[in-house]
Amino acid sequence: MEFNILIFVSLLVAFVLTLLSGVVYIDFLKKKMFTQYVLEDAPENHAKKAGTPTTGGVFIVLPVIISAIAVLTMNKSLTHNALIVLAVFLFFMFEGLTDDMGKIKNKKNKAGLSAKNKLFLQIVISILPALYMTLQGQTYLNAGQFNIDLGYLYPFFAVLLITGISNAVNLTDGLDGLASSNYAVASLAVTLICIITKQTDLAIISAAATGACIAFLYYNRHPAKVFMGDTGSLALGGLLGVFAIIGKFELWVLLIGIVFCLETLSVIIQVISFKLTGKRVFKMSPIHHHFELCNWSENKIVTVFSLVSLIFGSIAVILFRIFL
Repeated sequence: MEFNILIFVSLLVAFVLTLLSGVVYIDFLKKKMFTQYVLEDAPENHAKKAGTPTTGGVFIVLPVIISAIAVLTMNKSLTHNALIVLAVFLFFMFEGLTDDMGKIKNKKNKAGLSAKNKLFLQIVISILPALYMTLQGQTYLNAGQFNIDLGYLYPFFAVLLITGISNAVNLTDGLDGLASSNYAVASLAVTLICIITKQTDLAIISAAATGACIAFLYYNRHPAKVFMGDTGSLALGGLLGVFAIIGKFELWVLLIGIVFCLETLSVIIQVISFKLTGKRVFKMSPIHHHFELCNWSENKIVTVFSLVSLIFGSIAVILFRIFL
């Protein structure tokens, strides 16, 4: 395993930029009244979160892009792969920002992009890396001795994976610090895998995302001073998905993003159970709300979920190294 010092520099620069830009951006959000409108069916204790500035994902995404481009240029590794990853990240941010601004303008949480329009845009953005990898002939999946070439089915798989993870991170962003803490852990695992595979360009970007999420926690930890909104959650989810596609560790991302997967699975189980039996498996989904209604504090949920991410992320990195 080779470590390039510029990977750490990328993490540090993104960390500092996010901390500094957060002060200015949060003040801007407060002056412009760009604040959160809480879902009507959210747990009762979420009512106090109304009025908290949102669209904080802007000062996650932009510092990551600035840091990554600067360090990639210094390292002379601003590759096509890196540009594809950064472009997808930025496009997802704009989609999320459009959704958040619709909610702010209409003063209602569900008044942003419709579910169909949101999914359509996610698919359109995901087509870029999906076709890119297909044209590169990188249509195989592998994990250890398992290896299968999907051929022309790969673009469909890639689009499904990227949109799925983007929505999964979006679902997880329901408590103070939950999405950002779990994403920081997942992104660190991605960085280590990219170091193992000597994909320094991707490691530099992922390290920047790790640093930005850690810094964002300063503002987003309970009680949150700002929410990342769909601006951040859709972008970060899309980034994790495109990392898996470009970095060729598609199957491993299920372990790396275990919490995001479980959050999504809880929603699917809840919907299917209610439609088939009229009964709910969880008190509320996604599953973090279930634990809230079991009287777990937000800090306890975030801590436990982050530990789960750390454990499974570590397992993913170790197994990836063994089976490489």
